[in-house]
Amino acid sequence: VQLQASGGGLVQAGGSLRLSCAASGRTFSNYGMGWFRQAPGKEREFVAAITWSSGMTYYGDSVKGRFTISRDNAENTIHLQMNSLKSEDTAVYYCAVPRGSRWYPEFMDYWGKGTLVTVSS
Repeated sequence: VQLQASGGGLVQAGGSLRLSCAASGRTFSNYGMGWFRQAPGKEREFVAAITWSSGMTYYGDSVKGRFTISRDNAENTIHLQMNSLKSEDTAVYYCAVPRGSRWYPEFMDYWGKGTLVTVSS
C-alpha cells in the first residue's frame, strides 16, 4: 500500500485547511484509514479515522467538533476538513492504514510521508 498525502500549508488561526490522502496498491483488504499528527518534541497523536465499509468515524478529543474526516471509496481517498484551526494544531500530519481496527500509532502498517500544517496566531 502506498499513501500520498496533500493539502498542508500555512493558515491563520481560525482558518481552514483540507487534507487528502490517496491510497494505492492492495487497499481492498484494509479496514480503513486515519490521520495522525506529530508536533516538534511531542509524540505522534491520533487525529481521526474512518472505516471503508460503514464510514464510521473516530476523532481525537482535541479535534472533535472542528475536524471532519470523509472518504471516497471509488478513489481510495480520505479527506480531513480542518476548521477553526488553532496554533496547537501545528504539526506534520500523516495518513496511515492499520493492520487491524485499533487506532494507535504502533498498530499502523503503512504511513504516508506527511504534510506540514502551520497555524499562525
